[in-house]
Amino acid sequence: MIQLLLSPEAWAALLTLTALEIVLGIDNVIFISVIVSRIQEPLARRARQIGLALALLFRILLLSLLVWLIGLTEAVLTVRDVAFSWRDIILIGGGLFLIAKATHEIHGEVESDEEAPAKGRGASAFVWVIAQIVVIDVVFSLDSIITAIGMAQDLAIMIAAVVIACIIMYASSGPIARFVANHPTTKMLALAFLVLIGVALVADGFHFHIPRGYIYFAIAFSAAVEFFNMLARRNRRAGG
Repeated sequence: MIQLLLSPEAWAALLTLTALEIVLGIDNVIFISVIVSRIQEPLARRARQIGLALALLFRILLLSLLVWLIGLTEAVLTVRDVAFSWRDIILIGGGLFLIAKATHEIHGEVESDEEAPAKGRGASAFVWVIAQIVVIDVVFSLDSIITAIGMAQDLAIMIAAVVIACIIMYASSGPIARFVANHPTTKMLALAFLVLIGVALVADGFHFHIPRGYIYFAIAFSAAVEFFNMLARRNRRAGG
């Protein structure tokens, strides 16, 4: 362990892998931020804590099962000369779930009755939110860990990177969730991103890889445009 702490290569691997895990965790944070906006704040905060704790737990569990995880990339089904592994099937299922969920939320935002309650109440809404977070945590954790395997050979480095990334995700999830809940146009933008991410997951499952850089550039560009729109609205209100 001392040799690992004194190794420049180990620190470089830790920094690189942590950065990768943070980037791959953006999808997870966006989904959790959108989904918890459906319930009241005390429950929403608890749901965020449980969701991100589960994300950390799933990632560490998958890292401890590397041999089994590598086996998930082996073909188990062939359709029209296209081989699918368990990883592909999970990504396709998770992507379709994400597309369906985001589309349902968009429909709810557009068609919602102003007199209807905006927030879900009670234990049933909380349990339903947690169940959805668990499904997406599994999908994103699987995608994240399989992508990260090979960047670092030491399990301790991979676990440390995952823990650091999840701490940063937790610290940023609260402000992001409050911002999304308080700005309806931003929430709609986040839902559109989830549709895009779902399409990317389905494409990965069908062996058509869409570089994540394109998706994150679209997210950053749209967020910048929305930021300037918010400034313009604020200036108009101040001038009026």
